[in-house]
Amino acid sequence: MRKIIVALLMTVTAFSALAEFRWGPTAGINVSELYWKQDLVENKLLVGPNVGVMGELMIPGIGFGVDFALKYSMHGSNVDFGQQNIWSSDGYGKEDVWFHTLQIPINLRFKWTRMNGLEHYVAPFVYGGPVFNFNLSTSDLPIIEHPAGSFGLQCGIGGEFFERYQLSAGYYWGISYDCRTVKLDNFSARSRGWQVNVAVLF
Repeated sequence: MRKIIVALLMTVTAFSALAEFRWGPTAGINVSELYWKQDLVENKLLVGPNVGVMGELMIPGIGFGVDFALKYSMHGSNVDFGQQNIWSSDGYGKEDVWFHTLQIPINLRFKWTRMNGLEHYVAPFVYGGPVFNFNLSTSDLPIIEHPAGSFGLQCGIGGEFFERYQLSAGYYWGISYDCRTVKLDNFSARSRGWQVNVAVLF
């Protein structure tokens, strides 16, 4: 066990020595909706913001690295609870279900940096990895409850311009549930949706 830990520390140290680290602000929009465990209610997309700080750690020359961020993110869905008598009888209809979260995405990424000098002006990249969401607050709807956090996966593509400005777009799949109804405790929902982000790295 000690040998494994030492080997891991040596690998991380070597990677850090070779890698180039940059960081900067990032902001974007989420286009999301909820996917329920059963097809009982209709959903519509909602658009919310995300903003925070992003870091990038890349190995020069080969284009591989990781990126990570700490962001405030707002996502959710418009849910028609009025379609079922169990909620319409309590006066609920089409409701906006929002989640205000502290979001930590961690991605592996590959950036194409061997383009005979063109990469100084534009460099395409792909990324993918896990996303950890920690709930800060949600819509004031007594008919739903939510866990302290959720987990998902994302992937996407983007481009870096003039070695500083990044524009990316990706898709997010919720793996764990974001909320469930109180009266039907087995009726839960996970988030899915698109993200478009811009970042400026220094």
